[in-house]
Amino acid sequence: MRLLLVEDDATLSARLKARLEQAGFAVDTADNGIDGAFMADQEPYGVVVLDLGLPGRPGLDVLRQWRASGNNVPVLILTARDAWHERVDGFKAGADDYLGKPFHVEELLARLQALIRRSHAQNTGPLLQVAGLALDEDTQVVTTATGESHALTGTEFRLLRVLMLNPGKILSKSQLSEHVYNFDSDKDSNVLEVYINRLRRKLGHDLIATRRGQGYVFGGGH
Repeated sequence: MRLLLVEDDATLSARLKARLEQAGFAVDTADNGIDGAFMADQEPYGVVVLDLGLPGRPGLDVLRQWRASGNNVPVLILTARDAWHERVDGFKAGADDYLGKPFHVEELLARLQALIRRSHAQNTGPLLQVAGLALDEDTQVVTTATGESHALTGTEFRLLRVLMLNPGKILSKSQLSEHVYNFDSDKDSNVLEVYINRLRRKLGHDLIATRRGQGYVFGGGH
């Protein structure tokens, strides 16, 4: 899952980026409202973490622009702990959730996971469960219907999570690459095929079907 972090505190941004990547997100960052607004309009992010107190352009203005232009990416806003009016204004502008500073990164991760699942009409329990698979997003371990568990690499985890969040949908190689890799990565479609085949070997070849000239479908569709 590709995530945009818009935060001007360089120390906090670096700490969050490292932890979010460890949790299986492909993370891009912006340190001002102007760049953040542009990036989310140009790239297909799965979720955005948006600080409201940004240089260049306030976070609320950025959020209002996205919603006015039809960009419905899930957005979690960061606010000062006691700024209740910012939270109210944020929800009115189209925010999906908020977190007050200072905060524990584990709470941010839990809120992001719930937000992403709600946006894909999935359950919000401890595991992402689709087509007989149960994916633990905290440990990045997937368990099959027969009870076999497999530890996943970072790329395998991001790829499987995107597939499980979109069961039955045809996802092209470019769509998968955009959600699996961050802005600086080499989005080589041939490398993507390697990871698709790795997942098939672990989980069974019928779960991820190939649609020639179109892409892949998770859930066994042919």
